[in-house]
Amino acid sequence: MTREPAILLDEAREGSRAALARLITYVESGGQHHRETIRLAYRHHAPYVIGITGPPGAGKSTLTDQLVTAALAAGSVGEIPVAKIAVVCVDPSSPFTGGAILGDRVRMQSHSTDPRVYIRSMATRGHLGGLSLAVPDAIRVLGAAGFSLVIVETVGVGQMEVDIAATADTTVIVTNPGWGDSMQANKAGLLEVADLFVINKADRPGLRETVRDLEQMLDLGERDGWRPAITTTVAADGTGCARLWELIISHAIDRGLPNREQHAERRAAGEIDRVLTAVVSHRVHELHGGADFTRWVHDVASAGANPYDAADELLR
Repeated sequence: MTREPAILLDEAREGSRAALARLITYVESGGQHHRETIRLAYRHHAPYVIGITGPPGAGKSTLTDQLVTAALAAGSVGEIPVAKIAVVCVDPSSPFTGGAILGDRVRMQSHSTDPRVYIRSMATRGHLGGLSLAVPDAIRVLGAAGFSLVIVETVGVGQMEVDIAATADTTVIVTNPGWGDSMQANKAGLLEVADLFVINKADRPGLRETVRDLEQMLDLGERDGWRPAITTTVAADGTGCARLWELIISHAIDRGLPNREQHAERRAAGEIDRVLTAVVSHRVHELHGGADFTRWVHDVASAGANPYDAADELLR
């Protein structure tokens, strides 16, 4: 197989899974073909992105599998036709070994061999926000390859998981009955970025209290127009999943599609900020171990200097 990104992208658009996998590997690994792959991908429109996030064990993978079924049956997201769907599953990387299980497709057996569905697992690589730095680039590659809809299921790490809001057009927060009291619901930062709330495993005790707590949290918050809907599902047997898809379409029409240009500018600003942060972080790491860095470490440790002056001088 060729290693040229332009040829690989043409093959991916014609349906080659191997070519698409190699392109995503380029953006994930940051190798020699990374920049050219990004240049090609950003010449195409971004796909519509649905973000699925929530705490561990909420049933996100099973729910994602049901949403793929609903999307294929509907054939569109609002006015956007959907002939094939990509699913990006972000798994946590071990802070000790750096490894990740990448086993989400185990719960997506009904679509793992479907030619209309492409499933890719990616690792967070230690990124605290829940999305690896390569995920937004991978989404653009999938859009360039002809996928008009991408579902991103992010690692459930709790209150830090808010990066998905900057990447997704529609953000779905998945939780379970008995998830926590009203105080927990109010302080969890990830709830503030939701467009839709899904209480999965709704056949369990505590459903009424969870709905009440979420409603109270929404009543206290300030919203411009769209008020996040709360719906219930039992993803294991598909109960409520059709209703969830209807709500996603409603949000896409109400907020996503008419304002896509404005949302695209917000997304672009976030992407530029993300790359700037990564570049600066890389340059900072290059300073480690240098003579100037070592000297400042000694000066700060001996109480003769402070880290702010050290940082200013090192950056200069």
